[in-house]
Amino acid sequence: MLTSAGAASGFDVCLHLLRQDHGTEVANQAARFCVVPPYRDGGQAQYIERPLPPTGATGTGPTRDWALRRLELPLSLDELAAHAAMSTRTFARRFKEETGLSPGRWLTSQRLRRARHLLESSDLPVERVAHEVGFATATSLRRHLAADAGVAPSAYRRTFRAPDPAADDAGSLPA
Repeated sequence: MLTSAGAASGFDVCLHLLRQDHGTEVANQAARFCVVPPYRDGGQAQYIERPLPPTGATGTGPTRDWALRRLELPLSLDELAAHAAMSTRTFARRFKEETGLSPGRWLTSQRLRRARHLLESSDLPVERVAHEVGFATATSLRRHLAADAGVAPSAYRRTFRAPDPAADDAGSLPA
């Protein structure tokens, strides 16, 4: 039997049940949908998933797909435009029309999206996560994540990472 004392703790119980029955990823998705953190320790920012715009066979969609497969590399506007077989100005204008963001801002947001996934699903050190997603340094990742989500990578990982079952067992009472 599980109980809760209010609306927010009701969300906590529901997320706990989702996590137990369907895993951390499903519980994290539900938390994002409800705009609540999957684990509350107080004072954290809200975490909202930003979906990618649809890709098509025309426009900048194929280049966005290409770039997503190469996020760990430094990708310049000239390289993106060349891949799309467009001038730099035309590419930048079409890109912004299709995504609502400049190519540079979009790349940063996609790098942050992948970094969040790695922080949630791996034990990679922050320095390695930064490298895997194309930030030059861990400091750069920390700065961008703090600006975007209001937290450091370690705090983000604590918030969205499944708790250690061994730690839960150590503090629980026998049934």
